[in-house]
Order: sequence, then C-alpha cells, then structure tokens
Amino acid sequence: MVGKFIYGAPGGYEVEIDDRALAHVKVAMFAKLRRNESFSFSWQVNVEEGSGRHSLWISPASMIHFHFYGSRPAELNRTWIRQLIVNANDGDLRLIDEPVDEPQNASSSRGRW
Repeated sequence: MVGKFIYGAPGGYEVEIDDRALAHVKVAMFAKLRRNESFSFSWQVNVEEGSGRHSLWISPASMIHFHFYGSRPAELNRTWIRQLIVNANDGDLRLIDEPVDEPQNASSSRGRW
C-alpha cells in the first residue's frame, strides 16, 4: 500500500511513499521533532515521475501529516529507523531502502524512540 506524507496545511505538498517506509520515516521524524531538532528530508523521484530529487525543511513548527492506506501498523525495523535518524543528524533524512534488521534489535511497533 502507498501512503502519503503531507507537508503544510491541508492541500499542501504531498509525497506518495510505501506505507512500510512511511511508518519508519514517521518514527524517525517524530524522534527528531520531540528533541526540538530541525532537519531536511530528501527523496529521489522515479524516472516514470520525471526523475530528480526533492528536499523539504522540517522543523518543530512544520505542519506534517502521515496518511496510511493500510489498516494495520507496520512492524518496525529498528536498524532502519536508526539509519534514518543518523542521516538526519548528519543533516539530511533521506528515504533509503530497508536494511536487514539486527536480530537483537527486532521489535514490534511498540518500540520506544
């Protein structure tokens, strides 16, 4: 299923992202925003959609919305979330492919960040 990351007021900028990836981006973003930290969020656009890269500046004052089309929360991959947060700490939270989760760190969506 493909969900949406919506930036800005209703009708703002929308990015379609796979529900599983979107769940991980949400957790990483909320971890940063809870710490009152700003960061950029970047992703690549497929050739079918015109190709290129996009970036948005995300701050605690940003209005963001996550719209999931699936009815069940994804099981979270802690390794993926950590890598997203590390990228954000380095200056740019980039949408990356899911890595293999480290077995000792595998967790359900109830994990704490």
